[in-house]
Amino acid sequence: MASTPIDRSTAWPFADGEPGTFTYSRYSGPTLVEAERRLGELEGGEALLFASGSAATTSLLIALLSPGDTVALAEGAYYGTGVVLDELARWGIEKVEFDQTGPPPDGADLVWLEAPSNPFLTMPNFEAATAHAARVVCDSTAATPLHVRPLEEGCDIALHSATKYLAGHDDALIGALVCRRADDAARLLEFRSRTGPVPAADTAWLLLRGLRTLELRVARQTETATALVERLERPAQSRSSATPDSEGSSPSTSRTPTRHAASRPRRR
Repeated sequence: MASTPIDRSTAWPFADGEPGTFTYSRYSGPTLVEAERRLGELEGGEALLFASGSAATTSLLIALLSPGDTVALAEGAYYGTGVVLDELARWGIEKVEFDQTGPPPDGADLVWLEAPSNPFLTMPNFEAATAHAARVVCDSTAATPLHVRPLEEGCDIALHSATKYLAGHDDALIGALVCRRADDAARLLEFRSRTGPVPAADTAWLLLRGLRTLELRVARQTETATALVERLERPAQSRSSATPDSEGSSPSTSRTPTRHAASRPRRR
């Protein structure tokens, strides 16, 4: 965890005058700072929020890398991460994919893990990755801090598309980076303040709401997933033991949808 909290009220001192706390909303704001504090406590580091998970990814890559640097990206990681890296190839940032169940390749300037990977669900070898000389980033969107805390595994930065589990109610677009070192957090705050990918105050409030329900939601979703796995693992005979109705057809084919169900619009 960062030893000295960073100053979130402004990204740099003003030459003239005496700015008060939260001088400009592009730098930060009270709701944003509170949401970052809560997430930082949960993850064990200095948290910074961004306008989306992709905004967090792009900001990290541009702020911490230079032309000619190479990113070792976990095979099977979220496709959007590779897309961002492909965009930055024009600016001299290269990528090489590797099997994250083993060590990253030599010569990488940034190691990018995903726990678990999306969609292949591989888990990284944290010990091998953090033995590498480069910074190590772990996208733990799908695990949440309730299951995986990358900073405790030795990673330098944890990334979340907080739109998913952390906000959790399908009404907020937001991303997060949580840093182990204060200098990384300060650089990312400076970059965010200068370039503007900061979430709105009301979106930060929605994240605060989501964090309050995170443990309950993850527990219930885990129970549902476990029940589905158990059902799928049952022998085929027990899964197909439905008794035909009196006319010889199965109950599922003899039912007629109700008017309410038939008229319900589909979500896209």
